[in-house]
Amino acid sequence: MTPEQYVQDKAAASGSSFYYAFLFLPKPRRAAITAFYAFCREIDDVVDEVTDPGVAATKLAWWRTEVAQSCAGQPHHPVMQALMPHAATYGIEERQLHEVIEGCQMDLDQTRYLDFPALRRYCHLVAGVVGEGAARIFGQSDPQTTQYAHKLGLALQLTNIIRDVGEDALRGRIYLPVNELQQFDVKAHEILNRVHSERFISLMRFQAARAHQAYDEALALLPPADRRMQKPGLMMASIYRTLLREIERDDFQVLHQRVSLTPVRKLWLAWRVQALGKL
Repeated sequence: MTPEQYVQDKAAASGSSFYYAFLFLPKPRRAAITAFYAFCREIDDVVDEVTDPGVAATKLAWWRTEVAQSCAGQPHHPVMQALMPHAATYGIEERQLHEVIEGCQMDLDQTRYLDFPALRRYCHLVAGVVGEGAARIFGQSDPQTTQYAHKLGLALQLTNIIRDVGEDALRGRIYLPVNELQQFDVKAHEILNRVHSERFISLMRFQAARAHQAYDEALALLPPADRRMQKPGLMMASIYRTLLREIERDDFQVLHQRVSLTPVRKLWLAWRVQALGKL
């Protein structure tokens, strides 16, 4: 199997909405973003699939070394072999790759976030930095597009957190800020035991409003000159915001199930942005 086939399989197997946004890109950019996304999946899988924290930490340390060696011209892993040929062309930096690893390291080091500023730092590393790299690959001419990418990354990650409250609870993780749980009188043990209540719904409405605000701010930050090239990110905004609205309509039934959109609906939303420019 070639490195290119490896990253293609990795991206497709994830079932992520990102995959649908990649389909409309020209081949060179599609190859670059597929490899970049596959790298992020590899790092994320270390935390989500390795049950022993010590083993996971060792794997992340290995990836730090692999990133350094790859950026020095000696990639070993097929993901890095697929990614490195695109690094110079699209401005993929070693710093960005290390920050993605740092974000996943946070999942090993802590399972709670005291307040939103602490959570926002985590979101920046696991999503904002990814958005920054993706924006460059899609095609960026205005420096302000980086601010848009960071804000959109925050919006997407906040949506992920809302969708995955139940799944994260099974892993002993709560990404909802502690002070906000206290504000709405929702106890940590209720989240971990997946207790759905009116108090929980109120807490989640608060989280959803923050995510919607992040989407609005992101779209306002996108310079008109880069809007056409940044359509893959706008596709993601459309798909994830539609998902968020579905979760809201269902009164945040996220503790015992994973709410998702069908592949056909994701493809339709992506096509609508590509062909009609509609979010």
